[in-house]
Amino acid sequence: MKITKCEFHAALLKQIVSRMNKIVEKEFFSDKVVRLVVENPKIARSRKAGNFVILRIGKNGERFPLTIADADPVKGTITLVVQIVGVSSAKLAALEVGDSIDDLVGPLGKPTDIELKGTILACGGGVGVAPLLPIVEAFKKAGNRVISVIAARSKDLIILEDQIRRWSDEVIVMTDDGSYGRKGLVTAGMEEVIQREKIDECIVIGPAIMMKFASLTTKKYAIPTQASLNSIMVDGTGMCGACRVTVGGKTKFTCVDGPEFDAHEINFDEMLMRLGGYRAEETVASNKYFQKQ
Repeated sequence: MKITKCEFHAALLKQIVSRMNKIVEKEFFSDKVVRLVVENPKIARSRKAGNFVILRIGKNGERFPLTIADADPVKGTITLVVQIVGVSSAKLAALEVGDSIDDLVGPLGKPTDIELKGTILACGGGVGVAPLLPIVEAFKKAGNRVISVIAARSKDLIILEDQIRRWSDEVIVMTDDGSYGRKGLVTAGMEEVIQREKIDECIVIGPAIMMKFASLTTKKYAIPTQASLNSIMVDGTGMCGACRVTVGGKTKFTCVDGPEFDAHEINFDEMLMRLGGYRAEETVASNKYFQKQ
């Protein structure tokens, strides 16, 4: 049976699309945190530390951001780490090896300013360790001394420890319940390092409340600090304004002006309030979705 040119091109396009953004590896760090390795050669080649992607699951799915945790230009893959907190993240985590992500745009955002600065204090909380990893690697490759403090509520929520150790001169692990490493918050580990040696710059990534208190800690010692903000993003171009934050009294857009900003200039209280703006609606959507599963 003969097919028309249009039918041929449509079939070819379908084959190309089916091979884009294919998941080639999947690993659960815990029941709520999953690592996905995704084929996307263009992003893998051009991604830099600090860049993120925006993706969508399903034709009518919402757009949401994930920082690129790693990339392999040779294999043409990028690594994403997602924590299941709502419907969209649950749908992404439910995809299996061989499935494809519907839409994946990137790399987006300004890359981390990587230079030879001296001693870097890199602090990650929870899944914030994933976006911290490429930054730690880049700073170490640039010749810096890197001390990493990674933290989580408990041992089973500590992720990518071995990878962080590979690129760090020293790693301190903190857990809230003391089930692994040292008992205490990330700020306790930070204070230990700051009080014993000179820190030239600090980078903090994690939950907003963690970044707030981490930045207050470094502010006491006048240590330059960058925070990577994972606030709500929608279009990734700065047009919608959903990811706006106040930095130094001025409105900035996380997706195009960031995601990293001077932590001592960020209005974290305003950011925390905005992040909870749709909590009720998100809870309703999550309850409906998980009841069907």
